[in-house]
Amino acid sequence: MKLSDLTAFKDIVIQCHDNPDADALASGYALYWYLRKMGRTPEFIYRGVNKIQKSNLLIMMEALDVPVRYQPDYDRVPELLVTVDCQYGQRNVTVTKAENVAVIDHHQRMDELPALSEVRPNIGSCATLIWDMIREEGLSLDDEKKLSTALYYGLYTDTNRFSEVSHPLDRDMMDSLVVNKSIITEMSNSNISLEELKITGRAILEYEYCDANKYLVIHAERCDPNILGVISDFSMETTGVDVCLAFYACPEEIKFSVRSCVKEVHASEVAEYLAEGIGGGGGHLTKAGGTISPEKLQEAGYSNDMMAVDDYFKARLDEYFLKYEIIYAKKTTLDTEGMRLFDKQPLELGYVRLTDVFPLNTIVEIRTLEGDVNIRLDQDKYLMIGIEGEVYPITREKLEKSYQETGKPYSRRFEYEPSIRDLFSQERKNVMQYARGIMTTGNTRIFARPLTGYVKLFTAWDDEKYYSGVPGDWIAVREDDPHDIYIINRRLFPQLYKEVHE
Repeated sequence: MKLSDLTAFKDIVIQCHDNPDADALASGYALYWYLRKMGRTPEFIYRGVNKIQKSNLLIMMEALDVPVRYQPDYDRVPELLVTVDCQYGQRNVTVTKAENVAVIDHHQRMDELPALSEVRPNIGSCATLIWDMIREEGLSLDDEKKLSTALYYGLYTDTNRFSEVSHPLDRDMMDSLVVNKSIITEMSNSNISLEELKITGRAILEYEYCDANKYLVIHAERCDPNILGVISDFSMETTGVDVCLAFYACPEEIKFSVRSCVKEVHASEVAEYLAEGIGGGGGHLTKAGGTISPEKLQEAGYSNDMMAVDDYFKARLDEYFLKYEIIYAKKTTLDTEGMRLFDKQPLELGYVRLTDVFPLNTIVEIRTLEGDVNIRLDQDKYLMIGIEGEVYPITREKLEKSYQETGKPYSRRFEYEPSIRDLFSQERKNVMQYARGIMTTGNTRIFARPLTGYVKLFTAWDDEKYYSGVPGDWIAVREDDPHDIYIINRRLFPQLYKEVHE
C-alpha cells in the first residue's frame, strides 16, 4: 500500500491504540500531516478507558503540537478508518465502525489484514514505516522540525533508546531527521515516575540467576518498556552476569529486554530466538529486545501469566546456550576428510573498490541489512556484493585471484541497498552507484559440508562478531587457506556453488 492510496477517501479518521505511546502518537501525527498536505481534513483520535497521563507524552503533545484527541465514546462512522501502530480488531484498540479500514503497523501480523494495509514487523517503529512511506511519496520533512522530533522520539522510545534498532531504515531515519534535541532531552528525563522507580526496585529484588550459563531473568510489573532497559542495564553491572533478560507480561503483549556483555552471545540473536514464531525481536550485539504475542504463546502451550512466561523464557534461554558450537577461525582448521569439493557457479556478482567512493584513509560506516561496519579505507579494501545485497570485505589479492571483471557496472535491485557514509563529513553515498560486475574464474575451490548442528563462527577477518549457522546451512573453507572458514545460507548455496567431480 502507498499513502497516496488513502487520498481516494475524503472522510478519514486516524486511530492509534488505547494506551498510546510515543511511537503511536508520532505515527498518527505523521499520517495526519501527510493527509493535510494532500488536501484532506482527517481526525486523529485514541479511545479506551484511560486518558494519557505520562509526563513525557504530555510534554510531547504540547511541545510538538501533536493533533490527537481523546474520544472514548466516538460513534461516528467515517468513510475510512486508518489504525496506526496497531491492527484493527486486536484487543489493544477499541473497535471503531467504519465503511473502510486501513492498517499501518510494525507489529507481527495477527489476523487477516484489509486490502489497504502496510505491515512491516522487521522495522523498529511505526514512525519509521510512515517516514519511509512519506519519503516514497517524494515529500521532505526538512522544514517540519516538530514532526521530525516526534518521529525521532517515537523510534527512540520503541527501541529502548535506540538499543534495539536493527533495520537499516531505522538508522536512516535517525540520521536524516533534523530534531529539537532539547525537547528530546526534556521528554527523556520525564520518562520514569516514582511508581516506576518502585517497580524497578521490586523487579530487581526478585531476580533469578542461572549459574551454568551466567544469565539473569527478571520479571517486572507492567511498565513503560523503557523501564525494562533500565532494569537490564543496571543488572548487567553485576559480577558473574553475562546476559540479562527483563520482561513484563500483560493480556495485550509481552515485552522483553536483553543485554549481553560477552562477544559469544549477541543480544539481537537471543531476542530473535526468544520471539521466534510468536513475536518479533532484534537490536544490537549488546542490547536488544522484543515483543511476544500472548495468543501465539498460548498456541505454543504456555499461558500468559507471569510464572508461565518466566518458565518459557528460562527454557528458551537454556535451549539457546546448549545449541551452539563456537568456532574461532584464526585458531581452527577444519578436518576436510569427508567434506565435498565445490567450485563457484558462473554467476555475476558485484564489487566496489572503496577508495573509488571516498579518499584513502577516510573512516567510513558501511550500512547494510546485516548492520553497520566502521573501517578506515586503504588500497587493499574491497567490498563484495552478493546476490541478495549482502556485503562482505575481500582483499584485492583474493578478489583478483577468484574473479574476473565483466567491464560493466553491476546493477541489481535489493530489499535494502547498502550505503557508505563518511563519518567526518557525514556525506552518504549509495554503494550500487560504484559497483562493477565480476564473474568467477574457477580458480578458487572450497571444501564444504552441511551443518547438522548450530554454529557460531568467528571468521579470520573479524574475531569480534560471529556468523550464525543452523542445521542445513553449509560450513566451508577455502582450499588454499585453511583459516578462511565461513557459513553459507542453505538457500543460497546451490546458487553459488557446484560440486567438483574429479
